[in-house]
Amino acid sequence: MPHVEHLSKDKKLAAIIAVQEKYELVKRNNVCLQLCYSIMSQQLSTKVADVFHQRFLALYKGKEPTPKQILKTPFETLRSIGLSNAKANYVLNVCRFFIDEKITDEKLHAMSNEAIIKYLTQIKGVGQWTVEMILMFTLGREDVFALDDLGIQQAICKLYKVRPDDKKAMKEKMLKISSRWKPYRTYACRYLWGWKDNVPV
Repeated sequence: MPHVEHLSKDKKLAAIIAVQEKYELVKRNNVCLQLCYSIMSQQLSTKVADVFHQRFLALYKGKEPTPKQILKTPFETLRSIGLSNAKANYVLNVCRFFIDEKITDEKLHAMSNEAIIKYLTQIKGVGQWTVEMILMFTLGREDVFALDDLGIQQAICKLYKVRPDDKKAMKEKMLKISSRWKPYRTYACRYLWGWKDNVPV
């Protein structure tokens, strides 16, 4: 695996990769729905997020809905699965944007990371972090670094002895450290998350 060989040049990262299952990126279809899921699961544990996904799919008899089907769903029905007003509105914003812009999965797969971030953060309720998660886990992009992700910040501070009290200095150090992981920063993030989840921070 080229990414393992490359990332293992960083001795500290190599040590945490060695004890984890090796990770492969996958590309998923239905980017609009994945973006909706990402909004629903913000600030939730994976377990709770999975419950939301199941409840959401149950509204459509267990099948993945189209953006048009979601837009036709009464607002109170979306709220009934436990979504806040804001999250329900953001999900509808995403579907409306995808329909208005006639966005296809192919269109997004052909765009650069920077272009996708600029494009999708126009949607009210969709921030850079959300789009970065889509780039990593839906579009399968290998070189995305989630600078603002709390888990990544905590993992890097612990592993590389970076002080977290000065946010600006911390982020500058994070960018410097992560630059040596290019062009496989998505994988590095994945291993950092995996390590953090199993080591008390």
